Amino acid sequence: MSLSSAYTRISLLTMLFLTLHFTDDVLRKSSGMDQPGFNGLFVMLILVAWLYSILRLEGRRAGYIIGLFGSFMASFIAAGHLTGIGGDTFVTEIAASTGPLFVWVVFLLGLTGFVSLIFSAMLVFSPTAGKAAAQPG
Repeated sequence: MSLSSAYTRISLLTMLFLTLHFTDDVLRKSSGMDQPGFNGLFVMLILVAWLYSILRLEGRRAGYIIGLFGSFMASFIAAGHLTGIGGDTFVTEIAASTGPLFVWVVFLLGLTGFVSLIFSAMLVFSPTAGKAAAQPG
């Protein structure tokens, strides 16, 4: 399996866990990106851009750069819940109200987010990453 193929798969999994996390935030009515207004639209725009970069810009450096930013944000969300930086709610506090599903989603979001971040960084800084789009076919 090529690095680009592995990156595509792990990024799609990261997006799945990110949407599950966002759904949990909306159901719990926590303060954050789930509030009405521009915040929810902002999350959707990020997901649309990231999905477009994964599916349409595959093999192009621009797609990997967009994926790098999306992976970084997903990793930061997981790290925020696990460490409490920025006043974020700890996993243990939310697990009491939501249950083990939230904890599982946060751990998998962190796992897939960090791996996606590493893969996208490898593809961005690889000297052959931008050459796939230049080849005819």
